[in-house]
Amino acid sequence: MRSRFQKEVEKSVQKYTASVHFDKRLYKQDIAGSIAHAKMLAKQGIVSEKDAELITMALASIREEIEQGSFALRGDLEDIHMNIEARLIEKVGDVGRKLHTARSRNDQIALDMRLFAKEAISGTIEKLIELQTALLDVAEANKDVVMPGYTHLQRAQPVLFAHHMLAYFEMLNRDVERFRDCLKRTDVMPLGSGALAGVPYPIDRAFLAKELGFSRLSENSMDAVSDRDFVIEYQAAASLTMMHLSRLAEEIVLWSSAEFGFVELDDAYATGSSIMPQKKNPDVAELARGKTGRVYGNLLAILTTMKALPLSYNRDMQEDKEGFFDTVDTLLATLDVFTGMVSTLKVKGEKTHRAAEEGYILATDVADYLAGKGVPFREAHNIVGKLVQYATEKGKSFRELSISEYKNLSPLFDEGVYSISVETAIAARNVPGGTAPTQVAQQLKRARKIVQGEDA
Repeated sequence: MRSRFQKEVEKSVQKYTASVHFDKRLYKQDIAGSIAHAKMLAKQGIVSEKDAELITMALASIREEIEQGSFALRGDLEDIHMNIEARLIEKVGDVGRKLHTARSRNDQIALDMRLFAKEAISGTIEKLIELQTALLDVAEANKDVVMPGYTHLQRAQPVLFAHHMLAYFEMLNRDVERFRDCLKRTDVMPLGSGALAGVPYPIDRAFLAKELGFSRLSENSMDAVSDRDFVIEYQAAASLTMMHLSRLAEEIVLWSSAEFGFVELDDAYATGSSIMPQKKNPDVAELARGKTGRVYGNLLAILTTMKALPLSYNRDMQEDKEGFFDTVDTLLATLDVFTGMVSTLKVKGEKTHRAAEEGYILATDVADYLAGKGVPFREAHNIVGKLVQYATEKGKSFRELSISEYKNLSPLFDEGVYSISVETAIAARNVPGGTAPTQVAQQLKRARKIVQGEDA
């Protein structure tokens, strides 16, 4: 490849430009693409059937060498593609040099990345559904548990614990939809685009697409070799997923603290302290919060890399891999440990119920009670606001106030105000998407159908 040059590459340049230390994980995709390419070349009469068979057998042997750890990677050969090609030539001689006919490293790399991304997307969706299932399991196991719902991290209204878990199910469901949508644009076969302009051989791109499992062909050769939208899309979807996981992580950190005491983490998903024997730290959740920033950084890095590149391929695009691989690894690992952590979570229903009964969490329901008697809601809101202020000054709960104290603020109050409870408040929210038990039961049924692949 250096016949054009009079000098060898400087050692520092060789080291600086090498990518084999990270793109080696594309070996399976690279060999699969090369085998399909060899078959196509033979089918089209560009190389002989005998040569294609020899190349295919040698590539399969190289794959075994890599997987058995006997393949020696050479940094001077830059990347995994050239390492495999060099080993192929070692095995079959000049026949191996025919493999690169009608192909460029540009469309070869684009193919490998798309094959890897397709596999990563499928694996991500599978793990998202596993976590959704874990959320459903813990929600159904605690479907009668009552807890405070929060706004501004202040107790707001009582809800069912299952309703709270289903909120995360919905977030993850949007994530599944995003990755499925990303797959549509990833599932495009770029091989045959050459360096940028196509190739002057009678190749069969449709055959290649079928062999490699792609649903369609790229429409423009320049775009095909320079497009990394699918990498960016995966990282954007991954960033949203990590954001959702980080939100859940934050709640688990809070809920498992002594101040809340709503849940207890299984010992297998917590760590201790090097100095304080009593500690049970939610490190898995905390690390997920931290790793979210890491995934965000990978997204910003690839966006910045691509933002000013002229068509078509530029070496800057070698930077598409490390951050992408790291995001895939980080997201899959986080989903995996979260599934285990959620599956083993112990919910302390008595503690959450007490918390839902404390303070003035039923204030909205008292206002609704007055509204039901004909008081305009804004006025009812004002009356109950004064009631809360009065009760706070007296150090009393709503139940501890006498009926005369209620009537001092509105003559419409009667003994019926004492029938307002956490349970009646939850049951009253009997609207689609609400926290009433009948609604949550329907939501759980719908969610179960979704994870089972049925129409919801």
